[in-house]
Amino acid sequence: MRKLLAVLCSTLITSTAFATEKTTLIIFHAGSLSVPFKKMEEEFEKEHPNIDVRREPSGSVKAIRKVTDLHKPCDVVASADYSLIPKMMFPKYTDHVKVFATNELVLCYTSKSKYGDKINSSNWYEILKKKDVKWGFSNPNLDPCGYRTVMMIVLASDYYKKPLYKELLAPGTNLKLIKEDGKYKVLVPKIFRTKGNKVFVRPKAVALLGLLESGAIDYAIEYKSVALQHGLKYVELPKKINLSDLAYKNYYSKVEVKLGNGKVVKGKPIAYGITTVKNAPHPKEAKLWEDFVTSKRGVGILKECYQNPIYPPKVIEAKGN
Repeated sequence: MRKLLAVLCSTLITSTAFATEKTTLIIFHAGSLSVPFKKMEEEFEKEHPNIDVRREPSGSVKAIRKVTDLHKPCDVVASADYSLIPKMMFPKYTDHVKVFATNELVLCYTSKSKYGDKINSSNWYEILKKKDVKWGFSNPNLDPCGYRTVMMIVLASDYYKKPLYKELLAPGTNLKLIKEDGKYKVLVPKIFRTKGNKVFVRPKAVALLGLLESGAIDYAIEYKSVALQHGLKYVELPKKINLSDLAYKNYYSKVEVKLGNGKVVKGKPIAYGITTVKNAPHPKEAKLWEDFVTSKRGVGILKECYQNPIYPPKVIEAKGN
């Protein structure tokens, strides 16, 4: 009788374990998607209680390299620059990307920032040049916001007809700028470094927020959605340099950045992309998440989080599909 009870208890425990076991969905995504994806995760898990969404935010280049270089298990990748997915993942790691949101660059600051009561869209670069001002951006080798910051400052040099690259980036980093036939190429060394104590760099742009809010730095280049999500003060930059406007796509393309891994990224309007990874551990659940993010419900959450959606999303497929 005791043996029978033991068998019944064991069966009951095993059955309960299987009944409550969830599928773990692994998502590597841009740090700037953390706030909207957290809200989407909550809604998605209510709709699919058998799925446990596990998100890993990072710079988008790093997120993709975790799949392509480190071969970490991953179901979905979402990048702040959709073009990285075709460039780094087609056709071996995925066969499509959905372009689903836009953004723009702004200069963030707080009440602790030096000259915060004087800075505006006309003098922002003069403030950054001041000797007692510290500012930051993300690593261009790891994060699109980083190489977009570099592009923005090069475009600003052209737009304002002032040597802003030379004054803002050259003294504090090991970047190299080449100008040829009215176009600009910035070379990022494999090991990107800063010099001195004026310019601060972190692996992803949102990692600068702690430095900004503590007063360790005065200003940081971020996406506008991030500034609004975190209640930061910010300076809006001219559309001709903030990488937000399709009307200036030809102007943005005057700049390209060669990353430390040899990949070349051309200046273009900011657009986010999402894809399900080939050989994803959970392809069915991955597609459910990708479809949720790009659905009307996903669009609503993006808007709540100050991100501009593209609906319906633009689908780009690898050749041969």
